[in-house]
Amino acid sequence: MSYVCVGLTAQSPEETQAIGRLLGMSAMPGDVYLLVGNLGAGKTTLTQGILWGLGSDEYARSPTFVLVNEYNARLTMYHMDLYRLDSYEEIVELGLEEHLDGDGVCVVEWADKAPGYFPEDHAMITLDVVDPDTRRISLSSESDRYAEIARVLQAQQSK
Repeated sequence: MSYVCVGLTAQSPEETQAIGRLLGMSAMPGDVYLLVGNLGAGKTTLTQGILWGLGSDEYARSPTFVLVNEYNARLTMYHMDLYRLDSYEEIVELGLEEHLDGDGVCVVEWADKAPGYFPEDHAMITLDVVDPDTRRISLSSESDRYAEIARVLQAQQSK
C-alpha cells in the first residue's frame, strides 16, 4: 500500500460532475468514497457525476432524510448522508456494513462524522469552497486501487 493525495480544481458544478463521472467510470465493486466538506461544497454534485459515470441517467438526490439512497447502474450505488446524525453510536446502529462490505459502490457524505468506522480501503475526498464557482477537490487514500484513479484524475486535469 502507498499513500496518494491529489488536488484538483473545479471551476463550475459541471466540472465537479465531470470529476465525479471519471470516478464512476473507474469504479469497481466494493469501492468506497468518503466525502467531506461544508454545506454547499459540492458533495452531492460530485455524487451526481459518480452516478452518471456508472451509467445511470438518474439524478442523485441528497439522502439527508432517508439516510441511504440506492441507484441501479453498471454497479449499484449506495449514496449515504450522515448529516442529520448526531453521534457515532447512531451511525453504528444504522448497520451500513452490508453496503460498505458489498459489491456496489458506496458514496458517503459527511463521512467525517464517523472517523474509524469505514473500511480501511477507501478514498477520502475533501471538497473546499474557494469562491462561489470554484471548488478544490482533494482525493487521498492509502490504497493502490485509488492511487490509480488519482493518476487518471490528475492526467485529465492536466489536459
